[in-house]
Amino acid sequence: MSEQEKSAAQQRIDNAIYGTPKIKPDEQRKYLGTFRERVCLTISVQELKEQNWTKALTAELARGIGSLVFINGNLSQDEIRPYIQTATHANARFTLKTDPEYKTDPAALAVVVAAKTAVYQSPVDVQKRYPNLANSSHNSKTTSLPHQGFFHRLFHRKERS
Repeated sequence: MSEQEKSAAQQRIDNAIYGTPKIKPDEQRKYLGTFRERVCLTISVQELKEQNWTKALTAELARGIGSLVFINGNLSQDEIRPYIQTATHANARFTLKTDPEYKTDPAALAVVVAAKTAVYQSPVDVQKRYPNLANSSHNSKTTSLPHQGFFHRLFHRKERS
């Protein structure tokens, strides 16, 4: 056997034992399994917890560049449900990433919108890409009324008449 055949055979054996090596594994871990050059929009865990960014997600999917939505499935269902619903309504493909390598600390990413090929978008951070939604979403979340029961609504209507 020649040296080249040995190295090809050794490569196959190594792949069988250790798995196929990943290209840019740290970058893929950060962007929920995709490459930075494919990313159109990112929402960090901290940004997701501070306010509702579904309008930004809708606007980004409407642009038609990125149609893949990666969602950090290690977050609570209540936090990610609106983003799953938004992706579904926009007919976008979404994937929940639940591997333990996807963290839930504030700097980690919660939602990533990406394209199938490289698009080189900048900026991709939701607060920089949609600054007009940052203020309106934050204000609407902080001023929303708590859920009120049947009797409160009943008497509130009566007072109006």
